[in-house]
Amino acid sequence: MTGELVDTIAQWQEKMRPATIEALLAGVAPLLPVLDLIPNAAIFIKDSQARYLCANSTLVARCGLKSLQPLLGKTSAQVFPAQLGPGYTEQDMQVLQEGRVLENQLELHLFKSREPGWCLTYKWPLYSAAGDIIGLIGISLDLQSASNTHPAYKRLVAVDDFIRKHFNHPISMDELTRIAGVSAAQLERYCKKVFHLTPRQMIHKARLEHAHRLLHTDMAITDVALQCGYTDHSAFSRQFKALTGFTPRQYRQATAQG
Repeated sequence: MTGELVDTIAQWQEKMRPATIEALLAGVAPLLPVLDLIPNAAIFIKDSQARYLCANSTLVARCGLKSLQPLLGKTSAQVFPAQLGPGYTEQDMQVLQEGRVLENQLELHLFKSREPGWCLTYKWPLYSAAGDIIGLIGISLDLQSASNTHPAYKRLVAVDDFIRKHFNHPISMDELTRIAGVSAAQLERYCKKVFHLTPRQMIHKARLEHAHRLLHTDMAITDVALQCGYTDHSAFSRQFKALTGFTPRQYRQATAQG
């Protein structure tokens, strides 16, 4: 269902080339009630300045709002906690200024409740009939639970267990393929089917989940990095920002707020 939704949005943005962003919104308006019925996906459209033009009710609720109106005309930097929002807006501007397409990006989000959640985020630039970028459309899908009906499920559970026990050490694809008894290409394909993630994303997720817990303590960030399997503070910070949009220090400050 969620994969079909992503494909539908991707195809729609490829075909939809209106004269203005206002014309595009008019065409989308009849679909908004349907988008409001999708509880596990935050869907939004933004203008060329990364300001919200529309969003479904799931995103509105996760921003701690009761209605869409307060969200309109604002950027993520103005809506999300001060330490976090600028990172999301920075990502938006890469799409808007560079035409970058963001697909299957594993991200750790922090909502108004201060509760973290894993999402797979997709963002596409929106073009006018003249070929100018006039906005972006995005969707962040909640990471689904593992599918235990897949024939390779038991083999992949062993892979997941190994990652969770050894994430604080280097993990090679050779080790994972040996545990699963399949080729690297099969492992990649099966992990996406069962866990909805690549093996590399599974490792990042295990490390970042542990980092989330340690950043709630007074442990030095350098030590957090080592505990999570990173060779140094800078490598940890780069990966953490890539998956969250902000640095470990900013994340610690944001989650410490009441």
